[in-house]
Amino acid sequence: MAEKIRVRFAPSPTGKVHIGNIRAAIFNWLYARHVGGEFLLRVEDTDLERSTPEAIQTLLECMAWLGLDYDGEVMYQTSQREHHLAVAEELLAKGYAYKENKGGQGECVIFRMPKEGVIEYDDLVKGHMKKKAKDTQDFVIVRSDGSPVFHLANVLDDITQGVTHIIRGDDHVENTFKHIQLFKAIGAPVPQYAHLPMIVNNAGKPYSKRDGSAFVGEFRELGYLPETLFNYLALLGWAPGDDREVMTRAEMVEAFDFAKCKASPARFDMKKLTWMNGEYIARQPREAYEAEFAKRLAAAGLPAEPLNGHLGELLDQIQPRTKTYADIPGNCRYFFEEAYPFDEKAVAKRLKPEGTAELLEEIATAIEALPDFSIEAMEACIRAMGEAKGTGMGPLVHPIRVAVSGKTEGPGLFEMLWLLGRERSLGRLRGVAAKLRAGEL
Repeated sequence: MAEKIRVRFAPSPTGKVHIGNIRAAIFNWLYARHVGGEFLLRVEDTDLERSTPEAIQTLLECMAWLGLDYDGEVMYQTSQREHHLAVAEELLAKGYAYKENKGGQGECVIFRMPKEGVIEYDDLVKGHMKKKAKDTQDFVIVRSDGSPVFHLANVLDDITQGVTHIIRGDDHVENTFKHIQLFKAIGAPVPQYAHLPMIVNNAGKPYSKRDGSAFVGEFRELGYLPETLFNYLALLGWAPGDDREVMTRAEMVEAFDFAKCKASPARFDMKKLTWMNGEYIARQPREAYEAEFAKRLAAAGLPAEPLNGHLGELLDQIQPRTKTYADIPGNCRYFFEEAYPFDEKAVAKRLKPEGTAELLEEIATAIEALPDFSIEAMEACIRAMGEAKGTGMGPLVHPIRVAVSGKTEGPGLFEMLWLLGRERSLGRLRGVAAKLRAGEL
């Protein structure tokens, strides 16, 4: 029977979870689910100042939010300390390591790297990797204070957990040459490695907080869906091999294959992430979107049951146009309060031209005279007015939209007017006309 594939996510919690780290977790999870293996979680909590209970809880919450369920119990690296030190003693006894005084701080345990030959392995993403042994250096595995170093603890914990495949960022490539020798010295089989490409910004530099949101919690606060962030990060360094981008979890699991992973750096594109989030929001069940809509309105101090019972019709207009949940209050405020803000550029372009005040009043008079305040009747009215002026509808609809909403984009104009109602629409058109005359806009 073939050995069961086991992968692991082994973060060092610091209070915030970087997208680069969680991307590694996503690739591990996808591979484990694709092959029917196990996805293990190991918390490398040896940095006691930073790996606080709160930091660990933040990590676990991020994983739960993204649906990264793991198999078995969490392993905490500090629980393995005695084992790490016992193996270090064995390596000393067998001549694979030696003691040396470093900087007058006491004796460290140093692992002895080979000085001849080549260290090589086949990377599932980067291909055949090799390094001349003479180009490597011995390295510390136990500090002078008796604490195990990452290299030793990491390798021993992988052995303890039976990890068969190590999937991590390519910033660990140099570490892998060291770790391979540790596995061999300990007498354990060397796992297969897959090093994922770096996530970079538009300039090709490592993506960081300076480039924008970089932590999972920030994207959650900004109103991105967990499905979106999971989907988008999965595509940073991997593609299903066809034109699909918006994919279900099951589709990604089925399609995942290291042969389709890329070794070149993966560029983080916020615009594409936002587009994808809009796609996910548009496909959400109405109940889920409505609940979030009400929550965001309440947080902004806006009423949750607006527009005389026409909430459903409003959501028909707003949901397909929502890119992130955080956009909701700003995109809808003018429906709920009269003191809505005006976009300065929109005012300058659409309301400031000479004659706009008179035009808005003329439009208000025409709408007021309609026997039927319906979407169809308003559109026919404005279309006829544009034809009579020889301008078409464009020069009319843009000033109307900015006057009643303060914005240049949003729901269909006539749907917007219908949702606002005749009296509010007329009041806004005439009110803006008066402000233009008084120089208040």
